Formats: sequence, C-alpha cells, structure tokens
Amino acid sequence: MDPLPPYTAVVLAGGKAARLGGQAKPQLVVGGRTMLAAVLAAVADAHQRVVVGPRQPAPDDVLLVREHPPGGGPVAALRAGLPHVTTDVVAVLAGDLPFLTAVLISELRSQLSGDGVLVVDDGGRDQLLLGVWRTTALNGAIAGAREPTSMRRVLAGLAVRRVRPVTVPGQPPPWLDCDTPADLARARQVVDGKLG
Repeated sequence: MDPLPPYTAVVLAGGKAARLGGQAKPQLVVGGRTMLAAVLAAVADAHQRVVVGPRQPAPDDVLLVREHPPGGGPVAALRAGLPHVTTDVVAVLAGDLPFLTAVLISELRSQLSGDGVLVVDDGGRDQLLLGVWRTTALNGAIAGAREPTSMRRVLAGLAVRRVRPVTVPGQPPPWLDCDTPADLARARQVVDGKLG
C-alpha cells in the first residue's frame, strides 16, 4: 500500500508541435509505445489521470479534456485540467516525456514540501512540466493568472522545492522531451541502443 497521499496526474498533451511538422506529438512512438502511453504508465497508480489536449488514443479510465482556446498553451491546459482534480496533491506533466518513470514520480511525491516540487535538469533549468504540487496552491496561482502568460510566471510566487534526480550514465534522463525532429531521433536512437 502506498504510504503517500493519493494524487491526480494532469498530463498536458496539446500544442501544435510545429517543429515536428504539426503532428500530434504525444502520439509519436518511442521504444514501441507512444510518448503519452509512457507518461500514463509512469502515473498508473494515480487516483485519476487527466489528459488535456485534442482527442487522442488513451486508456478508458483516462479523462480527456480540452483547453480553451485549443492549443492555448500550458497555462490554458492547466486551467482546463485542475477543475477535475479531487486530491490534495497533483502531478503536472508534459505529454512528451518518453523516459519518465514511476520511480521518479514517487520520489517527487515523497519530497513534496511547501507548495510543490519540480525537477531541475542537468543544465540547471527548472522543468516546469515535471513536478508535483499541492492542489490548493496551484489553484490559487492559476486563478490569479491573467492570460496570456507563461507557466514560469504562474508558478513564480509559489514555494518550490527543486530536485535533481540521479541519472544513470548511458541512460536517458527522465526530463528528455521531444520538441524537434532531432530530439525525437535521439530518443529513438537511445532506445535502439545506438547511442551510449
């Protein structure tokens, strides 16, 4: 039995993926499964899984909602997803993280303090769509946001703990996303064992 409080996962799976030819980015395949499937597998133990974005293949128990306006960015997506969260804790995740693991989600949940905890990558950058938050804090931050705005600005006033996950040499980091054709090719090469 999980000793941590129950949580909801809100997966932001919209966006136009212009640099990938306008394809539905979360539905691109890495390692024999879609990137969205990888993210949803990492949060299989969530009380509820909410995917925000266009209609797309997902398990029957996943709630699909649409942001307004469609393709309006992460703040609009978060605003659409949060009303469906009934737990005190929420994981907010990008839908294009093919190497996200349940182990990392558990680590973030166990290190939740203040308003939230998020991953910092090896370059020292906050991964704003790879974190776990107190739902009330996130609701308060999003309620006060005037659009258009950025996730960085929305989260700026929150008390955030930053975590640098330990990565295994030769293994892709869990924050590796696929924004460009080169990113996607690299992710696929890592899975195929063509890169060390």
